[in-house]
Amino acid sequence: MTSKVADALKSTERIPFHRLLSYASTDAAGNLLYCTVTTFILYYYTDVFGLTVAAAGTILLAARILDAFDAPVWGFIIDHTHTRWGQSRPYFLWMAFPFAILFVLMFWSPQLSTSGKFWWALVTYLLFGISYTGMSTPITAILPNLSNDSDQRIRLNSTRMIGGNLGYFITATFTLGIVASLGGHNAMAGWRYTAVVFAIAGFALLLFAFFDTREINTTSQKSLPIIDSIKAAKSNWPWFILVVVFVFYWLGNASRTSVVVYYTQYNLGNKGFASILNALVMFQVLGMILIPFLVKKFKKSYVLIMGMAVAALGQIVVSFTGHSLIALAIAWSIGSIGTGIAVSMPFAMLSDTVDYGEWKNGIRASGFLTAIGSSFAIKIGSGLGGWAPSVILNHAGYKAGVAQSVASLSAIKFSISYLPAIFFIVGAVIMTFYVKYENKETKVRADLTARRGAVED
Repeated sequence: MTSKVADALKSTERIPFHRLLSYASTDAAGNLLYCTVTTFILYYYTDVFGLTVAAAGTILLAARILDAFDAPVWGFIIDHTHTRWGQSRPYFLWMAFPFAILFVLMFWSPQLSTSGKFWWALVTYLLFGISYTGMSTPITAILPNLSNDSDQRIRLNSTRMIGGNLGYFITATFTLGIVASLGGHNAMAGWRYTAVVFAIAGFALLLFAFFDTREINTTSQKSLPIIDSIKAAKSNWPWFILVVVFVFYWLGNASRTSVVVYYTQYNLGNKGFASILNALVMFQVLGMILIPFLVKKFKKSYVLIMGMAVAALGQIVVSFTGHSLIALAIAWSIGSIGTGIAVSMPFAMLSDTVDYGEWKNGIRASGFLTAIGSSFAIKIGSGLGGWAPSVILNHAGYKAGVAQSVASLSAIKFSISYLPAIFFIVGAVIMTFYVKYENKETKVRADLTARRGAVED
């Protein structure tokens, strides 16, 4: 190994704190808006906007399937983007306004016929999902170009995930209260005004991210033909495994969160406790804080498996808590620690699969690979994860705003406990196949550094 290669591998240049904050603000903005949707949209459609649970479920499924496939398109676009600001960074500026305004339109609640409401919900939900992909794909795609150091990438990603959790904490904890405060007895107006407030905050955070982030590794890159971007996935088995695992994480997380309001309102008779449970999701931060320490003692794949297992355990315990709010809060917190680990690790590990693709195929397609690995997985997983409970509730005879039958109550309980646990467990099992590829990472990085050094010479 040449001294140049050795020096490159030992590089530990630390990212300044203000740049960590600017990167974290991307996910704070994304989660503030997107998690408002994934957490409350099913409830909003059925109990506020006036759609049936079957219609709402159809919208969630159809829109997610349709717009999930815009992820590779955005990946191709990013791989072909070259500006003085970088490759991914410009999209924090370009997508800030569409992302914010479409979020507001989703909760605008116009007075329409039943069919008009259905099509308004479907179109705005679909367009918002597309704008989210255009905003979120660069968040993950930019990570391999923020630092070449694996430890700094984990540091960047951990900070980003904490920012994302802060965004989620705000919406999950305060949305129902803000809606009630701004709307009074008019729930539609409350949701509309709340959406405007959140949209302004998200827009400002994305502008901050644009002005302060900086990219490397892009000056020598040429635009990749679409076929080459696809070839970067050829035989990239760690990438395939990670994508599938992340889909199962989001299946579990979406099914877990989309029925919280239903469970507290109908099963517990305490709708306000939903805000407490959503606030306890901040225990995810504890899981995220543990990650840098855990990855020093265990393989990254083991840490991800551990997170999925703890998440599953927490959800299973939920089914045994009965009407005890304290026991429910403890179980929910345990699950949140697990989801904090499980949601963070794939984002950091995607950078490793980008490296693997370059090592295996000679093509570095960070935009395409991370678009599929993040936005596609999030959309498919959260869409199907939100749709699955709607199917279960509809089959059990759920009717909005009335006392629920024993079958409906059982369906709600299953959807918040065993259903997400099943998804988490399946994801953990699949992740075991990743271990052998993680063992190659040191060689992959060394070979890539040697190649780059040879090119520079």
